Amino acid sequence: MQFLCKEYQDGNPRVRSLVTETRIHLVPSLNPDGYELAREAGSELGNWALGHWTEEGYDLFENFPDLASALWAAEERRLVPHKFPNHHIPIPEHYLAEDATVSPGTRHGGRAVTGRWRLTRLRLPWQVAVETRAVMAWMDKNPFVLGANLQGGEKLVSYPFDTSQPVSEMPAAAPRPPDDYEDDNPELQETPDHAIFRWLAISYASAHLTMTETFRGGCHTQDMTNAMGIVQGAKWHPRAGSMNDFSYLHTNCLELSIYLGCDKFPHESELQQEWENNKESLLTFMEQVHRGIKGLVTDQQGEPIANATIVVGGINHNIKTASGGDYWRILNPGEYRVSARAEGYNPSVKTCSVFYDIGATQCNFVLSRSNWKRIREIMAMNGNRPIRRIVPGRPMTPRERMRLRMRL
Repeated sequence: MQFLCKEYQDGNPRVRSLVTETRIHLVPSLNPDGYELAREAGSELGNWALGHWTEEGYDLFENFPDLASALWAAEERRLVPHKFPNHHIPIPEHYLAEDATVSPGTRHGGRAVTGRWRLTRLRLPWQVAVETRAVMAWMDKNPFVLGANLQGGEKLVSYPFDTSQPVSEMPAAAPRPPDDYEDDNPELQETPDHAIFRWLAISYASAHLTMTETFRGGCHTQDMTNAMGIVQGAKWHPRAGSMNDFSYLHTNCLELSIYLGCDKFPHESELQQEWENNKESLLTFMEQVHRGIKGLVTDQQGEPIANATIVVGGINHNIKTASGGDYWRILNPGEYRVSARAEGYNPSVKTCSVFYDIGATQCNFVLSRSNWKRIREIMAMNGNRPIRRIVPGRPMTPRERMRLRMRL
């Protein structure tokens, strides 16, 4: 924060552009209780994970609704997207209850073993934390596009899905060419935005001074990133109910976890070098929010249409417009067939191109009113009963004349 303010005042054109054109939210600590607990334990490598836990004993990294399992179950039953959405999946009502509890099937050392979660109203230790509720409300209030939670104790970038899908539940998929950078793991379920997530992760890791220097191995175990400094969460540390998965499936925001270094609490003499290691990466990552397409969705009178759905061909994950009818969609360079849809309007489709240079392509949509809305209004006026067909030459009854006047 100090760097952005100082460089902005000093006239740094890069920082000025970033601050002027980007709405930046900074949260010093998602879990201040856990931070203090880990800090008091010292800067030794083994104490970094203590920061996951709140004072009440909740692990915030696994405390969000497990929407991924719900999505996969709906896909297995072929309910997506007609009866179950592929985006903005609602939070279960019982999760939002005051006494809601998140209960894992089987746990070992605080980690989900089964990868399956259930929600119950029993008072068990794994209650929904107040910090979790606050973050979910914050996400619903602001139309975030790109996010990162900064952590310590490792040196890599992790991206969704964090949840691993049991093999028996995975839908049949067409074979794809092998990926030189990832092991063939049948339990990994990639997001529809897998290529975009990898781009975002690489944008940070490649600009970091040491993150891709993994020839010595990882901080605690062997290198899980294949010397790239990035890894899908489910491959490295599978967990259900993560903030990254929740953010992706419940909001428009693409969220990643960035582990800044092996030591969660580096000594004061090391802070300057740690800052230099991450400074360029942080700026580069923030600039990625301006990659892709953006625009406005309005009606023919120029009025914005909120909650319109933006569909990108070939990516089975949609987003919605904000209250002002505006939207932002991060995409890799390429040409896309994009459509805008809203209830009561005819859809609009156009081709939008994304280039390698930073700067989102403007793609606006103007939607015309659909006749179906008027038809539904007429049906409602008729009590949703079949409308009697008027036969030419036959006199109308007084009741039929009155209904016709009401419709007109």
